[in-house]
Amino acid sequence: MSLLTAQNLGRSFGPVDIFEGISISIPQNARIAIVGSNGVGKTTLLRILAGEDEPTEGLVFRSKGLRSGYLPQAEVRISEGTLWSGCLIAFEDLIALGDELRQLEIQMQDPACDPEVLTRYGRLQHQFDIRGGYTYVNRIQQTLTGLGFDESDYERPLWQLSGGQRTRARLARILLEDPDILFLDEPSNHLDINAVEWLEAYLRDWNGAVVIVSHDRYFLDQTARVIWEMTPALEVYRGNYSAYLHQRQERYARRLAEYEAQTEYIEKQEDYIRKNLGSQNTNQARGRQRRLERLLQDSRLTAPKSNTRPMHLRLKTIGRSGDLVLRTYDLQVGYADEGRPLFTSPDLVLERKECVALIGPNGAGKTTFLKTILGQIPPYSGSTQLGASLKVGYFAQAHEDLDPTNNLIQEINTVAANMLPAEARNYLARYGFQGEQVFDRVVTLSGGERGRLALAKLALSDANLLLLDEPTNHLDLPTQEVLQNVLSEYPGTILLVSHDRYLIDALATQIWDLLPVQESLRVFKGSYSEYKEFLNDRGKPAEPAIADEKLADEVGKPARKGLSRNQRQQLQKKIAAVEAKVHLTETEKALLETQLATPPAEPGKLQKITEKYAEVTSRLENMLSEWEKLAHALHSDEQATEN
Repeated sequence: MSLLTAQNLGRSFGPVDIFEGISISIPQNARIAIVGSNGVGKTTLLRILAGEDEPTEGLVFRSKGLRSGYLPQAEVRISEGTLWSGCLIAFEDLIALGDELRQLEIQMQDPACDPEVLTRYGRLQHQFDIRGGYTYVNRIQQTLTGLGFDESDYERPLWQLSGGQRTRARLARILLEDPDILFLDEPSNHLDINAVEWLEAYLRDWNGAVVIVSHDRYFLDQTARVIWEMTPALEVYRGNYSAYLHQRQERYARRLAEYEAQTEYIEKQEDYIRKNLGSQNTNQARGRQRRLERLLQDSRLTAPKSNTRPMHLRLKTIGRSGDLVLRTYDLQVGYADEGRPLFTSPDLVLERKECVALIGPNGAGKTTFLKTILGQIPPYSGSTQLGASLKVGYFAQAHEDLDPTNNLIQEINTVAANMLPAEARNYLARYGFQGEQVFDRVVTLSGGERGRLALAKLALSDANLLLLDEPTNHLDLPTQEVLQNVLSEYPGTILLVSHDRYLIDALATQIWDLLPVQESLRVFKGSYSEYKEFLNDRGKPAEPAIADEKLADEVGKPARKGLSRNQRQQLQKKIAAVEAKVHLTETEKALLETQLATPPAEPGKLQKITEKYAEVTSRLENMLSEWEKLAHALHSDEQATEN
């Protein structure tokens, strides 16, 4: 059964047609990703399906009572209240039900209470239980923690949060509302790798349907089971993003072969007709001519469009670097005026033609590390040594090397002073800047356009060592594919800072993982997939809350004992939830005992009360046993911490 269907959707803005003739269906438990170049209409289609916009033509049919949640790409408006109160809105009905239960408990304390009150209490308590009345506090905490919030953020007013934090808060509330279908526009934009991986796991286990627009290819690999490619027509592919790439190439090759075969057939028929009209084979020629005309009118194939290259990037090097590109000694990275380093690094070695991926959460110090290597920031302590014959090219995440007052030609001339205006225009056209756009000021460019301009400048550097800080940010999927292909063929050395796990997995020969809790850098020689397997084998997340003995040896610190703060908070929440259930069950048991003290005359009613009393007593014993285990675990942790 479909949750939503749409027929012949079209959307125009004034005289401009964004797309038309789109018909789709979203079944239950669907995992759909919408992909395509920037500007093709992905967000517009998502908004129409979510009910946030209306189509210019066509109809959308939603199943009765369909509940949907929509996460916009644009910054979320400021709302009243705190982060925690905003999440509680998702449970307003449940909270109201809990309030009613408490009112009934007060009534049941009266010995003359109407038995109907107890019956209603039991019915409502069952609803409260199965709807998560005893666990919703834990759900909120787990969701906020998974999306990268700390407990200190819970009571912060929403207006104090950054734009990215407000978007994450909106995502948390949508997930907690548990809708039938989720519409997510770039959900991973404001999440670090740990938070994205948490969201991937959440969506894999979720029972609803999901429609996603995202430039995160690894995220799509982990979450999507169907790909809708907009060109702006819509074509359906089965499987995740990697399967889509393979199928797309196969379809293009097949359609090209069919087109070439038909073109060859048409040319042969036209040649036969031309040679035989007016000869003894005139009738045969005219018969072929009629058939050819019908084919051209009804079945003429058009040349398939190649997977267009949005930019023609080429990275080359002039001169070979030494085999040793980078070495560090006793390095600590940070700012001297802060009084302590951001992290301590083991001695690092980077050799020619390697690609190192530097990963870690936002704010851990990745960009600071790059600037330390470049000599823009001195090491907190220790030293770095660059190899011989190096020419360094640096791609800055914020594109601070771009002058906002320059036009595009002037910006290219900052690295290629001798390039004539006509040459600069031709060069910029290879990066998607056409016509008069070359005279636009840098300040007017979108994030993706600034990224392409920065890559155009980088390609002119002829560097043999590339330091790339989030190079795929704001780039659409086709441009990311081009960049990945070019970097995979690059003959120099790469140090890559990125949250793009698809790019990391394709290129990296080493993983340097920043662990803020331990204030250390972990080195792993191998690909990202191998690194994830290594972490899974160890049974620890990429940023463990507790340092193990091996990691403690690396940074010269003893391993912590006991639970982390987050684990202890989770345990305390579980204890509180069990205590609440115990309180309600003890109240229920006391009321049953009152009824048994003055038993009803009817044997049937007495038997039901007796059976209910036995069931409640058993349930209470199980709860108390669970509480004792949890309390013992918390007490043991407190003793371990004191020791």
